[in-house]
Amino acid sequence: MTTTNSNSNTQVLVTGGSGFIAVHCILQLIEAGYKVKTTVRSLNRETEVRDMLKTGGVEACDRLSFIAADLAADANWVEAVKGCTYVLHVASPTPLKGYKHEDEMIIPAREGVLRVLRAARDAGVKRVVFTSAFGAVGFGHKARTTPFNETDWTPINDSIPAYQKSKTLSEQAAWKFIETEGQGLEMVTVNPVAVAGPVLGPDYSHSIQLVQNMLFGNLKGTPRINTGLVDVRDVADLHLRAMTNPAAKGQRFLAISGESLWMIDIAKILKRRMGSYAEKVKAHNVPNWLIHLTALWNPTAKAIIPMLDQNMNATSEKAKRMLGWSPRSAEEAIVATAESLIQLGIIK
Repeated sequence: MTTTNSNSNTQVLVTGGSGFIAVHCILQLIEAGYKVKTTVRSLNRETEVRDMLKTGGVEACDRLSFIAADLAADANWVEAVKGCTYVLHVASPTPLKGYKHEDEMIIPAREGVLRVLRAARDAGVKRVVFTSAFGAVGFGHKARTTPFNETDWTPINDSIPAYQKSKTLSEQAAWKFIETEGQGLEMVTVNPVAVAGPVLGPDYSHSIQLVQNMLFGNLKGTPRINTGLVDVRDVADLHLRAMTNPAAKGQRFLAISGESLWMIDIAKILKRRMGSYAEKVKAHNVPNWLIHLTALWNPTAKAIIPMLDQNMNATSEKAKRMLGWSPRSAEEAIVATAESLIQLGIIK
């Protein structure tokens, strides 16, 4: 999106500015001429965020300001949303390891989004774009052949992992708030699948770690897991489209590039495209019985059992039709991930 002066008086708040998706949103907002305010849990991270933007080719200078705010506390949210026309609520409590009860993930996610929505409503913000997740759409369903779409919701039951449950319940609470207490505040949700693409700094997503682990040779083979993929640059682009397009009001948008892939497909793309950097990548399937066996002592193996052989295909037909969204291919996203890890010196 090119810089236009018409945006230069419009201020946008991006929550959780040091995050992988958030920093790409800030990058594109600055390029499109907006003024951006971003929340970080600690102002010590300002330099890191500015460095990531520089890696992405943008000197934000005075078009970007920082405010310390935490989703778990009320402090500074009134100040954060002040003067903003739009809010991109991208911040999300990270998946906890070793939590004792699922509420440790669910309550902060739900309370966090309600805190942002209340502040936005009270400040007269026009629209909030809330980054939800495919986790609120496509988990816990019976096996199916049709792709998931925006009408699907992850059912809330004991078989759903806490992280996906937190995504589902926080999005449902957000829609309920808009309906009952929103007082005209508009909301749109973007529900991305696994997000890949150029890493600009140390803060990145789980899908990036998957590519990294493959390149490091940490995986002895590929479990039979299926996942949708989307490039972070396209996720950010979808947020900007959802922010300003009148038709997006009150809608959910799934973000996926093409068809979902099996992990072995990702391994094969790395082998084919990344030359000697991919020599440790194992492009063969690990049998399910071995994962079940490993799960007896390995919590990571245990966590992936419910995903084995599940087709996670979804469709972005709605975003393409309503918002003119046109994502890069999943292969391009995977290659961009690997190339950026090489550029950052993480993969040698």
